[in-house]
Amino acid sequence: MFTIITSESKSSMSQNTNKTMSNSGSKTAVFAGGCFWCTEAIFEELKGVQKVVSGYSGGKVANPTYEQVCTGQTGHAECTQITYDPALVTFAELLEVFWMTHDPTTLNRQGADSGTQYRSAIFYTDEDQKQEAIAYKAKLEKEKIWSAPIVTEINKFEKFYPAENYHQEYYLSNPNQGYCRIVITPKIEKFKKIFAGKLK
Repeated sequence: MFTIITSESKSSMSQNTNKTMSNSGSKTAVFAGGCFWCTEAIFEELKGVQKVVSGYSGGKVANPTYEQVCTGQTGHAECTQITYDPALVTFAELLEVFWMTHDPTTLNRQGADSGTQYRSAIFYTDEDQKQEAIAYKAKLEKEKIWSAPIVTEINKFEKFYPAENYHQEYYLSNPNQGYCRIVITPKIEKFKKIFAGKLK
């Protein structure tokens, strides 16, 4: 049974983050599910996840700044690039966590965060990811997990731009900040209860 959990200096990282394989045996997934502070904090707790980077994808402007993305004019979504070990966590399991830790039925919005940069999206890096995402979405729709239609986009990955350094591991560095305390902490607590067997 699924449970719905409803409810941000440019990084010096190299453009190697645009590769679908980072370390030997590792793979990459790119998800957008609202504020990247939230999705980063959740996926960092998942067993098999080696690294999570907050950033921007799906837009038309090269090397966007946070301020530019916030205007909604660059076309980017706030997202997380997740490097994981497929021997410990499958892409299907990542999809489950992705869909169950945000509301995929609200167009360009998560809670009070509104704008195209907060849209729900999966940026698949290969044909296998594409087909798995499409099939999983169809399964959720058939099971009518939500009363409203799923609006999650499933798009081909093109480019990922790491967000500014102060956005990386934001929740870990600022757990008492207002947004973190009111929005992120409750989401993580629910996530840990539901996915207790899949935590690090």
